[in-house]
Amino acid sequence: MSSKIKISIVILNWNGSSFLQRFLPSVVACSDENSEIIVADNGSTDDSKKVVKVDFPTVKYLQLDQNYGFAEGYNRALASISADYIVLLNSDVQVTPGWLRPMAQLLDKDPSIGICQPKILSLDRPDEFEYAGAAGGFIDRFGYPYCRGRILQEVEKDLRQYDDTLPVSWASGACMMVRADLWKSCNGFDADFWAHMEEIDLCWRAQHLGYRVFICPESVIYHLGGGTLHYNSPLKIYLNFRNNLYLLFKNLPGIQLATKLPVRMILDGVAALVFLLKGEPKSFGKVFSAHLKFYRSLPSLARKRKAIFKTGKGNRVRLTTRQVILWNYFIRKRRKYSEINH
Repeated sequence: MSSKIKISIVILNWNGSSFLQRFLPSVVACSDENSEIIVADNGSTDDSKKVVKVDFPTVKYLQLDQNYGFAEGYNRALASISADYIVLLNSDVQVTPGWLRPMAQLLDKDPSIGICQPKILSLDRPDEFEYAGAAGGFIDRFGYPYCRGRILQEVEKDLRQYDDTLPVSWASGACMMVRADLWKSCNGFDADFWAHMEEIDLCWRAQHLGYRVFICPESVIYHLGGGTLHYNSPLKIYLNFRNNLYLLFKNLPGIQLATKLPVRMILDGVAALVFLLKGEPKSFGKVFSAHLKFYRSLPSLARKRKAIFKTGKGNRVRLTTRQVILWNYFIRKRRKYSEINH
């Protein structure tokens, strides 16, 4: 038996000792012998370290000196990984027997596939897809992410209707397997995202480099969701609006950027107005703050964009679909992925 570690499973933790106690047992029990499990701690102040050291002695514990956020936390945690493949796994995920093998086999068979994700179901409602990733992600014409199995807030039941293995635009940060050499080529996540949509940015940049992103539904996990920030959290609203603008500015080819970004910013203004009319002034303010931060970040974003497109490959990567999700959802009343014509 080879002593080579093929897969490093890295769980970023911040004050999540209860999640570690609840979910680590499935990861330990269901992971392959040629894999290792690492809990990277983002400066927790609870008893996370004790939980790992005492209850899970086979799990490695990596202590970071402060909370670097999701993006930079993973960048630091993965700096010295030597495995072939890396699995980024949220701390609130229950895995199933054999979950690693299909994803690893997919990458083994096709070197053009750089990233893949499992089918992600809801832990609380196991017959439904989970919001954060479902059965693989896409990006609509104006930059709104959606999934096979989830359109906006509408989550479908899993009837095995999306059990085919195929390329997608992005894989979920709740659980994704990444080639280690690809991770290094991309310099990991963009730390300026801090949290939310950094995985979409990584997947887009990977495709600029010529790799593909796949959904691997033979692998199944169950995600609790909302473990770090609730889906309606004002901070999450801020990060999603700001990071979506970051994402589009960095990665859209020139003509698409000139035509789509202005429309998206108008749609953001409409969304802010809706928040205000619904009596949610904090959410309105977060959208406004997100746009201000975007404008202030334009010089650094321009440098990143230039680095992405300097090879010329980026102009051939068009991840956005022809769909307009808001039109489909609110006007055409099409709220399932299968109802949208691709």
